[in-house]
Amino acid sequence: MSDGEKVPVLVTGGAGYIGSHAVLALKHAGWPVAVIDNLTTGFRFAVPDGVPFYEGDIEDAALLARIFAEQGTKAVMHFAGSIIVPESVENPLKYYHNNTAKSRVLIQAAVTAGVPHFIFSSTAATYGVPERSPVREDDAKSPINPYGWSKLMTEQMLADTSAAHPMNFCVLRYFNVAGADPQARTGQSTAGATHLIKVACEAALGKRDKVGVFGTDYDTPDGTGVRDYIHVSDLAAAHVHALGALVGDPASSLTMNCGYGRGFSVLEVLDAVDRVTDSKVTRELSPRRAGDPAALVSDPARIRATLPWVPQYDDLDTIITHALAWEEKLSTIRAE
Repeated sequence: MSDGEKVPVLVTGGAGYIGSHAVLALKHAGWPVAVIDNLTTGFRFAVPDGVPFYEGDIEDAALLARIFAEQGTKAVMHFAGSIIVPESVENPLKYYHNNTAKSRVLIQAAVTAGVPHFIFSSTAATYGVPERSPVREDDAKSPINPYGWSKLMTEQMLADTSAAHPMNFCVLRYFNVAGADPQARTGQSTAGATHLIKVACEAALGKRDKVGVFGTDYDTPDGTGVRDYIHVSDLAAAHVHALGALVGDPASSLTMNCGYGRGFSVLEVLDAVDRVTDSKVTRELSPRRAGDPAALVSDPARIRATLPWVPQYDDLDTIITHALAWEEKLSTIRAE
């Protein structure tokens, strides 16, 4: 493969929140793309017209083999999985099944089919409670919940597989993903989602009567949890750049944080929602949730040094404005 060649990509979970934005970014950049999604939390409408779509599960090895053959797949972008931290504490085996065991089937199918490139949607939850903030990729990985462990195990599988087979990989550890496509083509559509900005936008539009603030006694400036919020379209762009890097240098693999390197507390986010909407969402102060660290902020130095990635939407009010526009559009989609 020559440097710059656009190889066929299979996006798992491509009808979901982040996956659907990655599909748009790949299409825009000229990569041939296909999607597999079991539509458990994804939506068929989120996959653009003209993109080959397979409704099915990534633990279906026979289906994966057929897709790889039909599409000539040379890269996998793996988003499919479960992502709710408190649920992972309550139902750990669901997370080890969906995120770890199914990923093993997918990686095996890719090796069998000779797919040489693999990009994995990982998480800052692999760090657990970091010893320092901002957190760097080489810092200790010590998850405090099954969600983080389920992702870290998959990272290890990829590293070991890459050492044994002709496959390079990129692990992207997300911080808090938020916002929606600036053109309102897709966004966070899952009913009952737990993302703070999504929940706050629902409350601002009257879809919820309040926003829960889980934990007010953390060792942070205002006592509420601090997170590094990254716009989903910037995150999708990072995946496209990472794919180009893997194809351009098949001998190297990458592990990188995806964040802006700046944190906002829960109360700061809610203040921003109030500011953008010129309203006031009702806040309900509640105890901490299991598995939540006080602060999680990225050091993005490695991704900025490695990829030609320049964030376009690094602004909290912009993230909220795009999330709100999608929330309003979602009301009309669901009404149809």
